[in-house]
Amino acid sequence: MIIHRTYRAHCARYIPNLDDSHICKQMHGHTFNITIFLDGPINDKSGFVMDFYELDEIINKEIISLIDHKVLNDIDGLQNPSSELLSIFIWDKLKEKLKYLHKVSVSEDYGTGVEYSGE
Repeated sequence: MIIHRTYRAHCARYIPNLDDSHICKQMHGHTFNITIFLDGPINDKSGFVMDFYELDEIINKEIISLIDHKVLNDIDGLQNPSSELLSIFIWDKLKEKLKYLHKVSVSEDYGTGVEYSGE
């Protein structure tokens, strides 16, 4: 069964590798919606694939505390923080912590987003 939970992070960034005329080359902010998908069996005792409380603890420690209200470019590994590369960054931070990690979705606005399921 697939479960998911969405988190929000308010971040600033600029995309340094773009042409100088591109608007995203300049510092700007986004409220990112980050959705974590897990795919696993339902535990017979708890009735959960994973307790959302436990998931929250991991996501808040490993991701939200690292990126929320920060300049993404200042974080090691996010020097070019496109949404695509942010989704890979999040996946890599979580893949050893979440046994049933299935997919990471990052949206910077309604109607736009990326999904990453590992290589």
